[in-house]
Amino acid sequence: TARRAAEAGCPLAYVNMVGGQDELVFDGDSILVGPTGQVLARGPQFTEDLLVVDLDLESAGDRSGEPAAGTHTPAGTATVAGTQAVGGLQTVSGIHIVRTEISAAELPAYPPRPGVIADRLTDEAEVYAALVTGVRDYMVKNGFRSVVIAVSGGIDSALTAAIAADALGGDAVHGISMPSRYSSEHSRSDADELAERLGMHYRVVPIEPMVTAFLDAVELTGLAEENLQARVRAVVLMGLSNQHGHLVLATGNKSELAAGYSTLYGDSVGGFAPLKDVAKTMVWRLAAWRNKSAEEHGQRPPIPENSIVKPPSAELRPGQLDTDSLPPYDLLDDILDDYVEQDRGVAEVVSAGFEPELVERVLRMVDLAEYKRRQYPPGPKISFKAFGRDRRLPITNRWRESAAEH
Repeated sequence: TARRAAEAGCPLAYVNMVGGQDELVFDGDSILVGPTGQVLARGPQFTEDLLVVDLDLESAGDRSGEPAAGTHTPAGTATVAGTQAVGGLQTVSGIHIVRTEISAAELPAYPPRPGVIADRLTDEAEVYAALVTGVRDYMVKNGFRSVVIAVSGGIDSALTAAIAADALGGDAVHGISMPSRYSSEHSRSDADELAERLGMHYRVVPIEPMVTAFLDAVELTGLAEENLQARVRAVVLMGLSNQHGHLVLATGNKSELAAGYSTLYGDSVGGFAPLKDVAKTMVWRLAAWRNKSAEEHGQRPPIPENSIVKPPSAELRPGQLDTDSLPPYDLLDDILDDYVEQDRGVAEVVSAGFEPELVERVLRMVDLAEYKRRQYPPGPKISFKAFGRDRRLPITNRWRESAAEH
């Protein structure tokens, strides 16, 4: 905006809406800059607002499109700073400017109103506001009045529930705890505490009888049995959605989605996915920021501390941790940033200091999980390279770069 204003030699206003449209989230942040690129006024982010500012426009004969005193130009044309304007259309540096005179009458003198320059949000506050706006507008504009979320006591479901409560109010959020034989006591107690802090509706539906009924009918072991638990939970959520009109919110994050660490038609089920474009390390940052923000405003932090600090686990088998299947999330997110966000190839990722075997493993997981991502619900875009909208690769292909080739 500043560069374009300087090129045109005139004030320039950039006006942006506030609100969500599917994956896109528009943040407002409208801005008015002067002819030298200086910021004259700036609106707030994620808040509808009216900016009013008086401009001291440059006098005629300078940049107004009118000839200076003592000059002569043919009728209907005016020479302006080395450019030519014909019939009110002026071209400056390839930019077409149409000037229209509304009235020749001069306004009476009055004190000019300076522009207000709103403060910029921090990174975490900006991302969180985008997620809240995306969820709220997807709900309201599509006619939904409530959401249902599987709350496990973990950080992803806790943050998703907090976002939903901030977007819609706690009374519109329905949390369902669905413990299995492998669910820990702290998972249940953390889910209970989350519901109490957010003021949301809360219900416990044990899935063990349903899982047992499935296993009595069909013999499933190992990974198939683990995934069955996630799919039984999905059936419960979709049943409640059909019964009460709730929108199911998927709770998976971008790191899991990248690596394929989710169960198709299980924990990936839902109509909207607030954390779809949020890396796991950012999930922790957002949770910590939201709690700190609440404390600064004299409120009770919405997310239980234990949900933030405990090691993440799907709890589909005894003692299971995410790190059994994935590298530590800080390391995983660094590699994913290079490969997904920066579009770097295997050789470039390895040259950044990562072990070739680890790079090969992570990139292979990302490539093989494309079919899962294709079936994942939409979610707000908060990065430069969101899955689906910005990064969509063929599922079927026979080419892949290998770290061993470098």
